[in-house]
Parts: sequence; C-alpha cells; structure tokens
Amino acid sequence: MRVIADLQIHSKYSRATSPDMTIEEISKWSKVKGLGLTGTGDFTHPAWLENLKKKLSGDGIYEYDGTKFMLTGEISLIYTDKKQRRVHLLLHAPSFDVVDQMNEWLDKKGRRDYDGRPVFGFSCTEFTEAMMEISKDIEVIPAHAWTPWFSLFGSMSGYDSLKECFGDTAKYVHAIETGMSSDPAMNWRLSQLDGITLVSNSDSHSPYPWRLGRESNVFDMKDDFSYIDVIDAIRTRKNFIFTIETPPEYGKYHIDGHRACNFSCAPEETKKLKGICPKCGRHMTIGVLNRVEELADRPEGFGPKDVVDFKRLVPLHELISHSLNAGVATKKVWDIYNKMISQFGNEFNILLDVEKEQISKYCDEKLTSLIMRNREGRLRITPGYDGVYGRIMEEKESLARFLRP
Repeated sequence: MRVIADLQIHSKYSRATSPDMTIEEISKWSKVKGLGLTGTGDFTHPAWLENLKKKLSGDGIYEYDGTKFMLTGEISLIYTDKKQRRVHLLLHAPSFDVVDQMNEWLDKKGRRDYDGRPVFGFSCTEFTEAMMEISKDIEVIPAHAWTPWFSLFGSMSGYDSLKECFGDTAKYVHAIETGMSSDPAMNWRLSQLDGITLVSNSDSHSPYPWRLGRESNVFDMKDDFSYIDVIDAIRTRKNFIFTIETPPEYGKYHIDGHRACNFSCAPEETKKLKGICPKCGRHMTIGVLNRVEELADRPEGFGPKDVVDFKRLVPLHELISHSLNAGVATKKVWDIYNKMISQFGNEFNILLDVEKEQISKYCDEKLTSLIMRNREGRLRITPGYDGVYGRIMEEKESLARFLRP
C-alpha cells in the first residue's frame, strides 16, 4: 500500500502559524491532499500535547477521524560552538509515554510553553545523547538542513559536516530533511551524506493544500503499519519508494540575494560581487545552491547507488493559480480545485496518477498541460531568494532577468 507521509508540520501554538492548525482541520485537509500519514507537530507544547492525548487514539500510529498521525515535534537549538550555531531538529517519538520523558528532560533546560517550536541553549550532541538514553526508537533529524538561518548546513551558522555538529552521536542520525530549497540530487553531491536518508516534509504553518504535504515521503506499507515500520523505512530505506519535492528553485532560499533591493543572483555572480548587494552595499543572504557548491565533492549530476528516488511537484493550487493568473486562495481557483477533488478524490491522485485524457475533461488545455509538465518535472521556476518564493514561469519567459540587477 502506498502511504504518502508529511512528518513535519506545526500546530496553532507555533509562531507565525494559522489558528486553523487544529487536529480537526489538519485531519480534514490531509485527506483532501491524499496524505496517508501526518505528523502531529509541536508535541513539546503543553497545551497542544494535552489536546493530542484527548483526541488521538492508537499506539505509535494514532488516528483521528480516519486520518493517521505520528507524534512529531521540532526544537530550535541556539548555542556557541566556535561560533554561534542555530540548528533546528525534527523529532519523531513512538508513544506519549516517551514524549512525556522527552519533555521532562527539556523542562530541566528551559520552558516549553511559549512556542510550539521552543528554543534551548544546549548542543545537538548533548540533546541527541540524552534522547538515546530515553529511547533508541526516538528519531532525531536535522530539519530543513540547508536553510541559511536555522539549520545543520546553513550559510549563516551551520556546520560543514554531520560529525562536526553531532560528534560521537552522529551515528544516531539516520536522515536529514532536504528542505524546499534543495532536492536529493543536490545532496547526492556530498559523499559525506552517503548512507544518510534524505526525507522531505512540508514544515507547514497552515492546513491548506498549497502548504500541507507540498513535500512528503512515499512509503510502501502494509495496511496496519506501525511506528517502527516507518522508522525502519527511514533508517534502512527499505519500503521507501520516493520523496515528493517542490522544485528547489521554488524554495525561499535557493539562490543568493537581497529581498529589500529586489536583487538576486547565481553563486558565480555572488563571488564576483564578494557577497555584497550592488544596490545597497549590504551583505546578501547566501542561499542553498551556493552552500551546496561550497561543500560538494562531486560534480553536478552525480547519482550514487541505492538511494531513494524523488519526484518534483508543485501543488495543484499553484498550477491553477498560474493558469488563471489569479491569487492562490481566490474563489475561482478554489472552484476549479474543488471540482477536480470531487471528481478524482484527492490532490496527489491528480498530480501523480490520473490519466491526461481524464484530467482534460475537467479543465482547459493550459491547466492540463501544466499538470502533465508538473508530473514530468518539466516546469520552469524563477528561483527563490532571501525569503521570496520562486514562481512558475511561462515557457518562453527568460530566466536571465531574475539573476542580474
């Protein structure tokens, strides 16, 4: 059975997150999206955890109104190690009992009640060692590993290797989350990541289908799969079919730039400019592509053996929005979206499976072409930079103007 899993989201208790991120809404939209497993997010937050305990039933894999959930959370570690580090870690836990033990340990280090993604001052090594003492079934995964500001490899505060970040506890790190601004092909260029599973999740702050599930993991599971089945798939890559990735150009930090000046450029140009924005003279935000180039020891296009495959997909709302030249949340976009969901069941079925001839009966030629090009990984995207999302380009539109002043 194909199970599409988004294991990194946030609840309404996290900063800058929609108040609609409730169990009820997450469950509803998970089904519309076509997710077979969704992370709870934010199990470190006392109020959210209490809510989860009341509403979820099960053991390891939990359920609410027909939607399967797994206990997940995220913490932000800010500490000094030669320089100030800012690393986010994604957490998976096998039970509420284990979550309670994790939170009891965190309570000795600081507060958890002010944000769904709390900040602590200890290192990745100290934390991982403590979690393994609680349970070897806890999974600790560097979140959005390349994002400039808060990540393992980030240009602003990151490390150059897993070993440098985790020390002797690196042996317990089985996976990293690629984040929206990188994809597996970019990560394959680092030989140090051989043997590390590349996972993808949405990090969604709202339940709506252009956010929820936009990046996901696709497993081959039995009907009554367990938490251990999911963790085993992540650790061994067995029964891990592929990841769903937005094109890395779509991410908010793919190339270098300065949002305030509406300026972006490729890494080659950044080198010529010495990292300085030519419009204002301030430092640019160095993006993921540049950082990958800095750490890569393999050429672009290198493909190692025994890796999990991936597919690049842009959410259906974005395709409809582009075809109509209308806002992603406008009524006319929703009308087409809802009509297609009513006909085909869920969004991933449309994006991955429904034949072109069937799709064309319910949308015009332009949208049909976009859905097919999307499925085949042939969309052209203006690259995102310094917090600005990329966007779908017209087929004849030139990319050059997005990479120069």
